[in-house]
Amino acid sequence: MNLDILEQLGLSQREISIYLSLLKLGTASIRDIATSADINRGTTYETLKELASKGVVSYFPKGKRRVFCAEPPEVLLELAKEKRQALEQGIEEMKTTLIPQLNHLKPDFNPGNVRFYEGDTGIEFVLKDILNTVEQQENKSYNVFSSKLIRQHLYRPFPNYTQQRIRRKINVRVIAIGEGGEDAELSERKWIDAKGHIDASYIAIYPPKVAMISLASRDYPVAVVIDSQEIATAQQIIFETLWNTL
Repeated sequence: MNLDILEQLGLSQREISIYLSLLKLGTASIRDIATSADINRGTTYETLKELASKGVVSYFPKGKRRVFCAEPPEVLLELAKEKRQALEQGIEEMKTTLIPQLNHLKPDFNPGNVRFYEGDTGIEFVLKDILNTVEQQENKSYNVFSSKLIRQHLYRPFPNYTQQRIRRKINVRVIAIGEGGEDAELSERKWIDAKGHIDASYIAIYPPKVAMISLASRDYPVAVVIDSQEIATAQQIIFETLWNTL
């Protein structure tokens, strides 16, 4: 029986152990519960109070003693639903209120606005950052400069990137440097007919950020992400101007 999900509901290992013991016992005294769970009586009593406050355990007097019984397991499902509702409300509040307020505390620019990533793990993080950032915007779209040599390496750590982008209804416009590139849903592509050798490079413009990905020696991917509205706007103007001339 996999009980990990109960920990995600906020129940400790001790609380889970005592709930399971009480579920098997039916109605029981603190002494019997403590014996069954192999936990001392004082700790058992405090844990039962915590479980009662969460609505997982109930109690009633029996003579001079207090006896406890476990609520039906369906109560755990209700607890999960309450957690989900609270989490959804919390996420919405973070999006609309907390995150904007926290961002106002940041200085306009500091060394932390430029971040470096490397290897497949780093590139996967950058690609996820593009999707997560654009998804939160009203106009779900971003622009890309991409050369031919980078394409076979770019999505290696995140092979379902395009499917994820489409599922989130994110549009992309690509100016491809050199031939090739695949057509996909919610994407537009134009080409620059470049002559001679072209280095592997990829620039994603997703305000307020710009991500630049290239290959070091032995096809080792490296990336720089600049979090700057001014730089992103300048890159956006360059892209729009070139896009309209192609």
